[in-house]
Amino acid sequence: MKIISDQTLSGLSQKAVLLPRRRLNLNFHEELSDPMNRMLNAFEPGTYIQPHKHESPDKREVFIILRGSLVVAIFDESGQPTDFVLLDPRKGTHAIEIPPGCWHSILSLESGTVVYEIKDGPYVVTSDKNFAPWAPKEGDAPFGEYLNQLTRQFHAI
Repeated sequence: MKIISDQTLSGLSQKAVLLPRRRLNLNFHEELSDPMNRMLNAFEPGTYIQPHKHESPDKREVFIILRGSLVVAIFDESGQPTDFVLLDPRKGTHAIEIPPGCWHSILSLESGTVVYEIKDGPYVVTSDKNFAPWAPKEGDAPFGEYLNQLTRQFHAI
């Protein structure tokens, strides 16, 4: 049995804030080959997740917000944002299921943000994500400006 407590969420967030990537997950699945991957994922402001989609193999991805707030940015094939979905339990939005083949990224809005993430498995690093060719790669110098641009676009709506 796995229990998610306030202590678990706080501990994960405290570790995530110290990491260069500003995020950290805690897997609940025992093996990467599990047909359903489940994890806690702590996202701190400033973390950058290159827009990506899950296809070939097709995978659904679910985010259920447990603490804090974040935005799931949805993009068209050319990289234009088509939607910004706020997940914030205080605003009444608790979860999103992203279908296979949908370009998306995450923008963390506040420190201590943690989601319960569910994704079809198995996890295979070489085929898990198709990264958007129109967005900076994680770690590339321009990612900070790109992240700021997306955040400004969200706040403008």
